[in-house]
Amino acid sequence: MQKIAVVTDSSADLSIEFARKFNIHVVPLRVIYQHGEYRDGIDITPEDVVERLDQEIPTTSMPSPEDMARLFQQLEQDGFTHCIVIPVSPSLSGTYNTFRLMANDYSMKIDVIDSKGVSWIIGFLVLEAAKLVQENWHYQDILNRLEEVKERIKGIFIVDSLEYLQKGGRIGKVAAALGSMLNIKPIITFDHEGKLTPLTMARGKKQALKKMLEPITEQIKQAKASIAIVHSKAEQEAEALKKQLQEYENILHLHISSIGPALSVHAGPGLLGIVIKGEE
Repeated sequence: MQKIAVVTDSSADLSIEFARKFNIHVVPLRVIYQHGEYRDGIDITPEDVVERLDQEIPTTSMPSPEDMARLFQQLEQDGFTHCIVIPVSPSLSGTYNTFRLMANDYSMKIDVIDSKGVSWIIGFLVLEAAKLVQENWHYQDILNRLEEVKERIKGIFIVDSLEYLQKGGRIGKVAAALGSMLNIKPIITFDHEGKLTPLTMARGKKQALKKMLEPITEQIKQAKASIAIVHSKAEQEAEALKKQLQEYENILHLHISSIGPALSVHAGPGLLGIVIKGEE
């Protein structure tokens, strides 16, 4: 008989309540300061990171191999025969490749899925997997279903400042300097390889929000969807977005989530994003 575990990393931005409810195992990324290292979401909060960005911009790293190994060993001891791992896109982190390498060392069958994104792009996939496990779907059928669902998930994000993406090596210095001078807000998404890519640009936050909402509202006018609003220290703007979107009857589920500490390092304060999952 199959006993299936679902594993992700902390960049999925799932709450502790969701993880417990659906028996999801979360391995923390690392946030590294000059004076020490912290486990994402365990030893440090997003607020801790954002409040200290003026003093020091830390680096981030994937979960430690020791944490991964400890979890896999515990899962085997608990009788799991199969394991689905859905981490951050391999275009952004070495987490995916490390999980794949380690999977060969265990007797349970482990499949590592390329989420092609971050935050609730991962989160929606992880929740789908966990729900299918609870519904006693066959392992291979779950894997097939996840590939289908992945094509129906899209994330669109606005960053308030390009400074943190530049310092994290995600964009160049010239682009960051020009963007700041002209008050340009890039609207970014993930391409088919899971890489950050510009969707469009806008002058000012208000215009950027309008452009971010356009493709989302167009989709939910035509078909049912679930939505997650994600933010970094932008609670009021996230709540305002939620109020706008609640007017649409086709939204089945609507979540608000603060991005985790590791993602906050690269996005900085003021990030707003919408992840949409088309429903059948």
